[in-house]
Amino acid sequence: MSAVHPVCSRFHRAVELIGARWSGAILHALFTGRHRFAAIKAAIPGISDTMLAQRLRELEAASIVDRHVVSGSPLVVEYRLTERGRELAPVMDALTAWSHRWIELPDTDPAATTR
Repeated sequence: MSAVHPVCSRFHRAVELIGARWSGAILHALFTGRHRFAAIKAAIPGISDTMLAQRLRELEAASIVDRHVVSGSPLVVEYRLTERGRELAPVMDALTAWSHRWIELPDTDPAATTR
């Protein structure tokens, strides 16, 4: 039997951050550019305002997402990926490809043809 590889603490932190519930969906939404809170929420069925705000704060604290405030009336807040966040593209692409091969969609998923 082969030895079990010890888990690198950096790897573990990355998986916990990116793999947290809703984080992947938020990142997926932000790969299309900068967006306001309401647009991100509309793109992710089932996410609550509270959870979206919490995950955006966590991703911002990890320097993956940038919160950009555009002054004016009304005040506009946009979220976008940082360079660090954009470098996740190959990871997200690989996960998307894997999911298309191995994850079955529920029959009731209205967005099944758009993913």
